[in-house]
Amino acid sequence: MSNMSNRRPRCIAGRAKRGESTMPKYYPIMLDVRDRLAIVIGGDQVAAEKAAALAASGARVSVLSPTFCDELLWMAEHKQVTLRQKAYEPGDLAGAFVVIAATNNSQLIEAIWAETQERGQTVPTVPTVPIVPMVNIVDVPARCSFILPSILRRDQLTIAVSTEGASPGLAKRIRQGLEEYFPRAYGPYLRLAALARFYLRNAGVSYERRDDFFNDFFVSDVLEHLVRGNIERAVVTTASLLYFYGIDVALSDLKAVLETGDPDVSRGERSIEDPDVSRGERSEERVNYGA
Repeated sequence: MSNMSNRRPRCIAGRAKRGESTMPKYYPIMLDVRDRLAIVIGGDQVAAEKAAALAASGARVSVLSPTFCDELLWMAEHKQVTLRQKAYEPGDLAGAFVVIAATNNSQLIEAIWAETQERGQTVPTVPTVPIVPMVNIVDVPARCSFILPSILRRDQLTIAVSTEGASPGLAKRIRQGLEEYFPRAYGPYLRLAALARFYLRNAGVSYERRDDFFNDFFVSDVLEHLVRGNIERAVVTTASLLYFYGIDVALSDLKAVLETGDPDVSRGERSIEDPDVSRGERSEERVNYGA
């Protein structure tokens, strides 16, 4: 017990001596906003960027502004967002799970912040427990309960870069540098890995053997084949590795996951034989949130 209690303070002291922060300001999470109300205040390109990212993640997006840029009008026309053509007034944030405001009006910022801190929403399953909507005021970290990192997506692979609001430009630059190291092929690469994991677990393969499989998989030439666009070779190599570990899988099943890009199938959340594999994710998404 004494050894465990001593390790952490020494680690913190070491970081302090090197001039490193011992207390991060933010706790990184992946937020499920599906079917949740997200309110975006603002009608310019910045607001459109925030609204698009929320809509792409399944949120019910309502955009509040006296005027709207062409991109927001297009999004509304295609049923991606709902537009409310009016200036913000106290009470407009009722029911919001997430609030993002793209404005430099200091009075408006303070009014939005005040409402989010005072407004207690009720959790449907626990009516007596109020929650406060999460709020992000663009470029005003002091009035944010969360900040948005610069994001690189390759299907289910999400890489987020944040400087805790200190330098959004640096976060963007680092994210751009990562694009070279994580090409689009990582999307189908991850889908193959996820499906292989599904087969191995369903077959009752031990954790140690699964670990051995992925050591072999990740040093194989599967990714190289995908980068070159040779899906057939990537599928054959994956199937051969699975066979070596006692799993006989049809090449058509592996190809189906690559062709549909269905994340539920590759996570093993839907039967491989399920014909409803029409959903897919974009193989690439770059989002500059500014953190």
